[in-house]
Amino acid sequence: MAEKNELKEYMSIVFRGLIFTFGVFLLALNYNLFLLPNKIVLGGTSGLAIVFDTLLGIDPELFIYVSSGILLIISFIFLGFKVTKNTILGTLLYPLMITYTAPIATVISKHLVIEEMLLLVLISGVFYGISNGLIYKSGFTTGGSDVIMQLMSKYLKLPEGKANLISGVIIIAIGGIALGLIQVIYAVLITYISTILIDKILIGISESKVFYIYTKKSKEIKKLIIDDLKTGYTSFPTIGGYSHSKGEMIMCVVNTRDYYLVKEAVLNIDKDAFFVINDCYEVNGGVKKKNLPFI
Repeated sequence: MAEKNELKEYMSIVFRGLIFTFGVFLLALNYNLFLLPNKIVLGGTSGLAIVFDTLLGIDPELFIYVSSGILLIISFIFLGFKVTKNTILGTLLYPLMITYTAPIATVISKHLVIEEMLLLVLISGVFYGISNGLIYKSGFTTGGSDVIMQLMSKYLKLPEGKANLISGVIIIAIGGIALGLIQVIYAVLITYISTILIDKILIGISESKVFYIYTKKSKEIKKLIIDDLKTGYTSFPTIGGYSHSKGEMIMCVVNTRDYYLVKEAVLNIDKDAFFVINDCYEVNGGVKKKNLPFI
């Protein structure tokens, strides 16, 4: 039984790794095919690479490699291994995918000529949404802007959603100063389209998920919610309908993009935990992290 569970866990990790790799591939292809040639800055190190290429002539690929490595080192120093471990694979893989998809994008662009800019923005938004949706679902990140967001959240005492919004807006604004207002409009449209795709198609139709968790390890689950998720919970006593035994149910609302990570974290603490996950269409009040549509 133990060997079967280990095999199942191993296959789950492999499957998540494949999903993540494909997501990063699409993300890099979208960058080389649509964003870089059209100078559209969406944020992160890849967005800054376009700005530095425009202003100083620095090769975007080189900039992404160097800045990703620097941010990874900074993350290890200031955020620790526990936070950084999920960004290691993405920080290494994304620059490599930028390199490997460049010739593919060159071949495709010869046969795919899109003169209408709004159509190009729509296609890019779909690519961006699908790729990020797969990345979020895998439980990994590509580093870059995520590291910046986590640093801002830790040292400026900002919620992650707000830190993510601020860092994204700053980078897009820098792109606007360097490249013009129209590029900012394109960036906002792509971000909006991709956000809808992530929330409504790939991950769910709601902005939040509500967890109802019954576990014998309630202390560890509560600690996870408070310390790691930085959000609140509600607990209430329960009586089993069959066993008539008394217990405790924990209710917690999380962002849709975090639901897979929370699910895995709960199972890692208690593989026998009973929980129900529902779509949550509106949350008002309480202690929660806000889900803002900026990546």
